[in-house]
Amino acid sequence: MKKAIKLIALVVSLVGCAAIAEAQQPKKIPRIGFLCAMSGPSPHTEGFLQGLRELGYIEGKNIAIEYRFSRGKTDPFPKFAAELVRLKVDVLVVASPAAIGPAMRATKKIPIVMAQSDDPVKSGFVASLARPGGNITGLSSMAPELSTKQLELLREAVPRISSVAVLRNTSNPAFPLQDMQKAAQWLGVKLQTLEVRTAEDLALAFAAIKKARTGALVVPQDLIFFDYQERLVDFAAKNRLPTIYAWRNFAEVGGLMAYGPSDKELFRRSATYAHKILKGAKPGDLPVEQPMKFEFVINLKAAEQIGLTIPPNVLVRADRVVRQKYVAEKNGEKEPDYDPRM
Repeated sequence: MKKAIKLIALVVSLVGCAAIAEAQQPKKIPRIGFLCAMSGPSPHTEGFLQGLRELGYIEGKNIAIEYRFSRGKTDPFPKFAAELVRLKVDVLVVASPAAIGPAMRATKKIPIVMAQSDDPVKSGFVASLARPGGNITGLSSMAPELSTKQLELLREAVPRISSVAVLRNTSNPAFPLQDMQKAAQWLGVKLQTLEVRTAEDLALAFAAIKKARTGALVVPQDLIFFDYQERLVDFAAKNRLPTIYAWRNFAEVGGLMAYGPSDKELFRRSATYAHKILKGAKPGDLPVEQPMKFEFVINLKAAEQIGLTIPPNVLVRADRVVRQKYVAEKNGEKEPDYDPRM
């Protein structure tokens, strides 16, 4: 009997020690890979981190993030995607449409969240928006609908135009050429499509626009045009060419107009996908979400420089109006002058 009691006591003691040891072991912190085209902290990372905080995650405490920034270049994407896969991150968040392909080629197992994608179905990333399939899901930036809306806004802002040029990256399969052609025909304007992949291509496009005396320009949503932001804005200003861009920061630095989904909101929503996957959801079962918040920005200083008066019915629809290029420098960073319209 005494031996039996000692044996039971020993077993209880061992079980208790094991439970204490298990409780003392640090809980595994999930790791997210964040593959981004920017050079560092930006509205992209800010939006993503905000989304995580709203879901109860604090970086460094209960979530770890492995960042890879390509500084506006596409060449590093395959290398960075492979690095994050080797680190065995739990979820891979892809913050650039150009990085989705390299991420998908790098892994078929690790869940991938598209923080933004032009047209994921047309690009072959997902089977459908409702049922993506595979190891990928996320958000679409509605490139086809976006481009036609940009063309409409440009036509309303400059009613007299009869021709519009649009820049096109031929390596982007999601470029909505047919949608834009239909919209141009409906609006009664001639569409001039110019292919751009290199700086030399851009120079040729500028020459073609000047030769044809094209009335306006659309710069669509494509990472390649970030590299040429200054050249694009300067060309439009010097040639008094009304131009609409896909990103609001183009209007902030002197471009005439910008219309597109809120980047910060897209990235905030991408955190929700990462959260669901970390809780056990399969990415292929999570429908691809389309943006719900868009931003229309007008730069009145740019309009003044090219001799354009924005019609009141267009101006009143702007979410933000930039009254001048910059008004102050704070902490070494230039701040645009905004007139918010909510």
